[in-house]
Amino acid sequence: MHLPKAELHLHIEGTLEPELAFALAARNGVHLPYADTEALRTAYLFDDLQTFLDLYYALMAVLRTEDDFADLADAYLTRAAAQGVRHAEIFFDPQAHTARGVPIGTVVEGLGRALERSEERHGVSTQLIMCFLRDRSAESALETLEAAKPYLHRISAVGLDSAEVGHPPAKFSEVYAAAEALGLRKVAHAGEEGPPEYIREALDVLGVERIDHGLRCMEDPELVERLAADRVPLTLCPLSNVRLRAIDTLEEHPLRAMMDAGLLCTVNSDDPAYFGGYVGDTFHAVHEALGLDREQLRTLARNSFEAAFLDHDEERRARYLSEVEAYAFD
Repeated sequence: MHLPKAELHLHIEGTLEPELAFALAARNGVHLPYADTEALRTAYLFDDLQTFLDLYYALMAVLRTEDDFADLADAYLTRAAAQGVRHAEIFFDPQAHTARGVPIGTVVEGLGRALERSEERHGVSTQLIMCFLRDRSAESALETLEAAKPYLHRISAVGLDSAEVGHPPAKFSEVYAAAEALGLRKVAHAGEEGPPEYIREALDVLGVERIDHGLRCMEDPELVERLAADRVPLTLCPLSNVRLRAIDTLEEHPLRAMMDAGLLCTVNSDDPAYFGGYVGDTFHAVHEALGLDREQLRTLARNSFEAAFLDHDEERRARYLSEVEAYAFD
């Protein structure tokens, strides 16, 4: 679906398509334990979040050089632009790379090279969000923030991702306070597999401006009322929720109910190479499965630009919003 939109919940490592994985493996002399791209694509079937994460981190072995990260980001931006994305705020996981000997500078400079030429090549403005792995220690997160200081001119915000259960947001209060002191914006995954209380902690302890996922807020009417009243953006990922078994079927997804409750919902692709679709595909899927009409889809697109970190460029935000209003559905 080519409706103009912003993508606010996208892990760049989760855009690694099997074809690019094999190409980078050949470039870097990395052996992949799969016969071919189809065998690897078959492996992209998951029982739960942890099963997905195991493969996700294993495949990162093919990412070694600045060129690799630049090629990965450029491939995503090509696909995103073809599906109507006009602005992308892209997550990356530095700890997953530094732990295997790839310096953080290699990651950031490689991604940055693709992002700085994105508007010219793809017509997509971009920002970069550095995520901390919540199943690692808070000390590791602080070390990562320290290591990132020479590259903060390329980084707009910090986030929190990976296995949620058992790793409450409050664990990372110190690193989020340090990030805020450095002028970084703040988001966090909360309420995907973790309980509604994790959403509250992300807001009250970490001081985040957006909740990534936030699905389980619907279990807590008081929290829903707060999120709606405060216009806290939720970056929902419906295809991901189904693939990782947070929701049994797309038809059961609470997106429509969340919109009806006045929540500022956005729709995103999360890890599209693994979850069966990029963000335009996701818009089409929720349109079909949930019966969202054109104006509801337009609202989701409008929400994505309103939730974007474009405060420094309100003229750009207004231009993107006008594109949404002017869009003529087929």
